[in-house]
Amino acid sequence: MRVRAPELTGRGWLNTAGPLTLADLRGRFVLLDFWTFCCVNCLHVIDELRPLEAKYAEELVVVGVHSPKFAHEADPDALVAAVERYGVHHAVLDDPGLTTWGAYTARAWPTLVLVDPEGYVVAQYAGEGHVHALDRLLGELVDEHRARGTLQPGDAPYVPPAVEPSDLRFPAKAVPLPDGRVLVADAGHDEVVELASADGPVLRRFGGFAEPNGLCLLPDDVAAEVGYDVVVADTVHHQLRGLALATGEVRVLAGDGEQWRPGDGVERLSSPWDVAWWGRRVWVAMAGIHQLWTFDPRDGTVEVAAGTTNEGLRDGPAVEAWLAQTSGLAAAGDRLWLADSEVSAVRWVEAAGAGADARVGTAVGTGLFDFGFRDGPAERALLQHPLGVTALPDGSVAVCDTYNGAVRRWDPVAGELTTLATGLAEPSGAHVDGEHLVVVESAAHRLVRVPLGAAAQADDFSHRTQRPVTEVGATVALDVVFAPPPGQKVDDRFGPATQLMVTATPAALLRSGEGRDTALRRTLELDPAVGEGVLHVAARAASCDAPVDGEVPEGAACHVHQQDWGVPVRVSATGDATLLLPLGGTA
Repeated sequence: MRVRAPELTGRGWLNTAGPLTLADLRGRFVLLDFWTFCCVNCLHVIDELRPLEAKYAEELVVVGVHSPKFAHEADPDALVAAVERYGVHHAVLDDPGLTTWGAYTARAWPTLVLVDPEGYVVAQYAGEGHVHALDRLLGELVDEHRARGTLQPGDAPYVPPAVEPSDLRFPAKAVPLPDGRVLVADAGHDEVVELASADGPVLRRFGGFAEPNGLCLLPDDVAAEVGYDVVVADTVHHQLRGLALATGEVRVLAGDGEQWRPGDGVERLSSPWDVAWWGRRVWVAMAGIHQLWTFDPRDGTVEVAAGTTNEGLRDGPAVEAWLAQTSGLAAAGDRLWLADSEVSAVRWVEAAGAGADARVGTAVGTGLFDFGFRDGPAERALLQHPLGVTALPDGSVAVCDTYNGAVRRWDPVAGELTTLATGLAEPSGAHVDGEHLVVVESAAHRLVRVPLGAAAQADDFSHRTQRPVTEVGATVALDVVFAPPPGQKVDDRFGPATQLMVTATPAALLRSGEGRDTALRRTLELDPAVGEGVLHVAARAASCDAPVDGEVPEGAACHVHQQDWGVPVRVSATGDATLLLPLGGTA
């Protein structure tokens, strides 16, 4: 049965001259990209879609539907800044109430929905890495609708916003040099910028980057040995790059420029967001796959140090821990402090090594959907999507509490979180300069100073991400739906082509059905006494080009489709007996 696409409803529109309706777009394909700007996977999809938008410029209109996870993301000014920051070059619907999200039954960030020229939903995909499937599907459908006369090519409704020039544009992190100069990862200009001082003029600009977010100054002896001074987390290039300050030379240290996909080795990276020197190597916040990696500049060795690629908050041995888009690092003695943004947490790694002795712990934070602004002991304290941590001289840790617009201070001895400053525009990194903290105020495009002895009042609010809760029965059939793209098939020649892992928060919610298996269907038994919680579902499927006349075509390709869902559920006697999660395929 063909399903008519619901209307696009929200608070307003960006990047276009006025409100858009599906009727306005009739005659062209419409691709809805449900995203939220905190989500690195959503940012990957924005970049993935660029060549598809160019290829089908007359036949396809992409509309970003911004459906926020965090309270700050519902601020219209914050959304305007994010659309500029991440170079979104298509119309965006502001959907703070998740109205359109709900109408299309989206369950994950990101979700892609393709609507045909007659206004019917023809495909839905969850997660990233689906552009090849969309390309193949559009290749068939464009010809079909052109032949039927239902395709009416036209211009895109995109209208670029005006941008005010500034010396810095969405700076991310900054590091001081010994002589008082400051290096800034200037993400909005795709540069590393050298300032005369934290509040001084620009001295030099180093280009060749794509949204650099992290900087690490190497020890003098190591820099002399390897021939460069700074390691740069070159986020959108999915690389580490080395910068020699004397000559301005920039070299690639790790990553081949392609984004890491399941099955790849360490020759590919995924959105490295910060870097720090700890334990005689560079530690890398590999935000795109929720891991920590290490890089040894002396021999170029790259290794996975912590995280399983599952997104969440789980402490324990580093290789078994779950991380969540780690975006800030700070070394302090035998601990490496982490800003784990998607779980609004401050965490740490103990033991300077990537072996079995390294462990991950949590100071502040409880999970993927709980956040707020509250001082106090660990069990009460709340943050909102922090992006930076800084080790302070007294052994405490400054936290750039980005979406709260604040700088917080975590005292590991007292086990308490306090507030140093508020009213900042998305602080994302900081470093110590005498009696001050130099804070990168990213959305204000500047560096500012905060006295280390300052104090401010916390707003004291708590929040849980307001996603629709699914009513399910105590016994529920989980069905992850996947269909290979046109011209491909599920390929199990070298082993199972699919994988499904299920866990729950709280763990007691799931009586049976937990764990990892190869089938994409599973029966779950939930505990009515627990009542509600979040099902964490991670699914993967591999598809390859199908043989033609028994022969595998030259240049045949395989693709891995993967998505993690966090589905809020409530056990009810009248709840659904089936939970459908679309990994990808036609409607």
